[in-house]
Amino acid sequence: MIQFLLNQELRQEDNLDPNTTVLNYLRNTLGKTGTKEGCASGDCGACSVVLAEVINGKLRYRSVNSCLTFVSALHGKQLITVEDLKHQQTLHSTQQAMADCHGSQCGFCTPGFVMSLFALQKNADSYDVAQTSEALAGNLCRCTGYRPIYDAAQQSCSNKPSDHFDAVEAQTIARLQAIAPQSGDQFAGKGHQAYLPTSTAELADLYLNHPDAHLLAGGTDLALEVTQFHRELGTLIYLGNVSDMQQIVETDSHIEIGSAAPLTDCYQVLAKHYPDFGELLHRFASLQIRNQGTLGGNIANASPIGDSPPLLIALDAHIQLRQGNKTRRIPLESYFLDYKKTVRQSSEFIEKIIIPKPNAVVFKAYKVSKRIDDDISAVCAAINIQVADGKVVDARLAFGGMAPTPKRASHCEQALVGQTWTQETIEQACSALAKDFTPLTDFRASKAYRQLVAQNLLRKYFVETTTASQDYLTTRVTAHV
Repeated sequence: MIQFLLNQELRQEDNLDPNTTVLNYLRNTLGKTGTKEGCASGDCGACSVVLAEVINGKLRYRSVNSCLTFVSALHGKQLITVEDLKHQQTLHSTQQAMADCHGSQCGFCTPGFVMSLFALQKNADSYDVAQTSEALAGNLCRCTGYRPIYDAAQQSCSNKPSDHFDAVEAQTIARLQAIAPQSGDQFAGKGHQAYLPTSTAELADLYLNHPDAHLLAGGTDLALEVTQFHRELGTLIYLGNVSDMQQIVETDSHIEIGSAAPLTDCYQVLAKHYPDFGELLHRFASLQIRNQGTLGGNIANASPIGDSPPLLIALDAHIQLRQGNKTRRIPLESYFLDYKKTVRQSSEFIEKIIIPKPNAVVFKAYKVSKRIDDDISAVCAAINIQVADGKVVDARLAFGGMAPTPKRASHCEQALVGQTWTQETIEQACSALAKDFTPLTDFRASKAYRQLVAQNLLRKYFVETTTASQDYLTTRVTAHV
């Protein structure tokens, strides 16, 4: 069975379909309709709930989209919904702030906003506009507007009062520790099975025995198979309790990230060494998605518009694949074969991602999309160039959205390496870049637009990283006047 706390109520489910989302479990099984369904794809935030779990002896609260979260993710955690915030006929401070600041009109989106504010309050030391923007970027409001909701965030995060969750924190920790996931945990319902391993070795054995199983990490992509395409997933292996695949380790030369580590956990270490990687992660979907989605999952689904693979390829990252007791390491760029096709063999999974630490290169990443936050890239570019004594010593450029897979611009790289770092070299490299890709035209961008944007991003890199940029920029502006 799976066990979790619904607020303070212990729930034990031994006959539950693993294809059930937390949203449908709340609304259809428990009749708790405060959590709303808007898009069923993780874009609107109306279904936001909060999961609490014990991390290093303390409770960590994170907002997630319940429409994309399968019930297996609840095992060993505390689920908090909007119905749980009110205590003894008194509104929670986040709810009261929304009322005081007139942050609700039609009210459909309000439960999701309240839950995001609740998680923000739990994680914030005081009110901060940037932190609030990040917390609310995954919640859409069509009628009230965000100013009164920001006012509510300021009221609830400034001099925040203690609440009834704080009062029973020690008790909650003890109860969660008592139902912590164990090796061999599994549950089933309606002909579907879910396994919940707690170690990489257990996962490897399960995957060998069930090679057709779907590996479920954050589920932010896989869940769409159920919510959008109405397909059934027969066997699931949930990775969220595999602790060694959530570890992030730094060595003298590398960063090793377990493939099941949520993107929120990856942010701090990647932003420290590669600020542009951190900036891109800020724009990677919403906080609710980053709290669930994993770096390994973003690679494994082999999407040509996944945002992290171009950056990792430009950084010469490797991945470690595991099948049973056997492991192999390959350059990430070798993982992708064609659209949604990879070198991964039966029962083989990504165990970790290995990223070199910075050396003499200058790394930049750019994402071009219709919206700043929570949008899919038309073009994603990662450029990593080393210049010594005025000449290009090494160059790695990778793009997403330009081909059936994330791909390096080999012709462009050849046009750069060994050449002087000048405007003329950049223009030659831009011409060579046209030979590297034949992008498609779709509803996000035309072929011509993508090609021009990719070239302009290389020009942008030159402008941002060279002392000669002012002369170059003046020349380009004058030429187009």
